[in-house]
Amino acid sequence: MRRNSKTKMETENLIVKIRLLLLAWFHFRSQPGPPSPIKQFSYKVLKKATDGFRSVIDNSSQGASYKAKFRNGHVATVKEVKLFDEDDDSFYREVQLLGRLHHRHIVALSGFSTGSKRFLVFENMERGSLKQHLSDPLKTPLNWRTRLQIAISIAAALEYLHFFCDPPIYQISISSSTIMLDENLIPKISDISLFSAAGNNVTLRPSTRCSKECTEQGCKNMMFQLGLLILELVTGQSSETGRVDLAQWVQESNFPRSIHNMLDPDLGNNYDPKELNGLLNVARLCIRSVDKPRVSTPQILWYLQKKIGITRK
Repeated sequence: MRRNSKTKMETENLIVKIRLLLLAWFHFRSQPGPPSPIKQFSYKVLKKATDGFRSVIDNSSQGASYKAKFRNGHVATVKEVKLFDEDDDSFYREVQLLGRLHHRHIVALSGFSTGSKRFLVFENMERGSLKQHLSDPLKTPLNWRTRLQIAISIAAALEYLHFFCDPPIYQISISSSTIMLDENLIPKISDISLFSAAGNNVTLRPSTRCSKECTEQGCKNMMFQLGLLILELVTGQSSETGRVDLAQWVQESNFPRSIHNMLDPDLGNNYDPKELNGLLNVARLCIRSVDKPRVSTPQILWYLQKKIGITRK
């Protein structure tokens, strides 16, 4: 019996290693695709489409987001960008590189505007943010299967950003506030930047030392945020409110005994206990990666798909 378990574990580890090698090979062979047709809008057009910038969806330190409806009936989300200096070059490079991102679970960039104020125009997400669906009592609660599929969808998007983008992208905000849902409740990451607030530079070919340090820190941040997102899906609580330290809770030795009290009441008893435990184990691994990288996005995806049995829509 013990020998069979050891053989099974060795097989599972081999599968993960092969997956990682294949991903590395695809990343080495792939070249950045041509940028999508990105339309440049005038300030006047965006002002009219957003009702004079009064159709506010969200407001943050990085800039406000607006719902825009254009003359041809097209609906989009317009985001103001404040992270750039007076030089437009950095902004244009971000537009170009963001236009190359093509993934089912990443909000697509469709246009931009520059001048005294800069804006990015993204596809419209009809259902709003994940946070609204977890906290707004007027919205239909998300069922267990939908929450599981959101977890694996975001993990797949992170794998794409890490292994299939050149340069790899780590400046990502992952939370229930930045995960948007379309009309079919398909989740998409909406907050991706090729720049940090500290420096407005895109380096296509960073030095080896910088690349290694950025990769390690970027992986840690991505894993930690993914872990927190999974905990938000399980508990229905936002990691941004500070009411409960979700990261601390999942690492406590007695956390299994408190799961029932922390579980989102909207779920009732309509969940699979085995899947719940598996999802919480994934969250713990992701949270602990802050101290030492222990898992990668391919490993997380494989675990969710094979161990828990989640499949994407």
